[in-house]
Amino acid sequence: MIAHLSGVLASTGDRWVVIDVGGIGYRVQVTGPALQSIRETEGLIKVHTHMAVRDDDIQLYGFLHQSELDLFRILISVSGIGPQIAMNILSQISLADFAIAIVNDDEKVLTKISGIGQKSAKRLILELKDKMKNHTATVPATRRTAEAGDAVSALISLGFSPREAQEAVDAVQPLPEPTVQNLIRAALARLREH
Repeated sequence: MIAHLSGVLASTGDRWVVIDVGGIGYRVQVTGPALQSIRETEGLIKVHTHMAVRDDDIQLYGFLHQSELDLFRILISVSGIGPQIAMNILSQISLADFAIAIVNDDEKVLTKISGIGQKSAKRLILELKDKMKNHTATVPATRRTAEAGDAVSALISLGFSPREAQEAVDAVQPLPEPTVQNLIRAALARLREH
């Protein structure tokens, strides 16, 4: 099994990269946020990998952080969740928010992820609830407020990706008066800076 790759970025495509390691190009499937980060990196890049072998195909899935790889492996252990759906989950929601949605039985958050219907959301909650409880213990209470959730939803409706919206709202917390309007204003100002 290939545990990780370190090399130079040779090319990129839609959610994949080719990493040149000693003259050999490895095509690795990555999440949307990882692809953006890798494109901005100069010099050597390193990705933690999972190799999926099927009768007719071998795929490498790459992650910038070990925690993402760990969650990917947990996700593909759930019946009905394959590597592509797991990659969609990792592209569209943070680990902390995913854990909170699972622990709080929040099917609504999960069904916003492409490829996850009501049935899959219920299965994820049923099979992962105990595993995700330890992840929510490290999430600050400010991330769990209803106001923050509403601000994220508003930013998504304005055209930002779920991950961009969540990261912007998280970055501006805690505010002295964390109303939905104040969170949206501060998050929009932060998004304009980047």
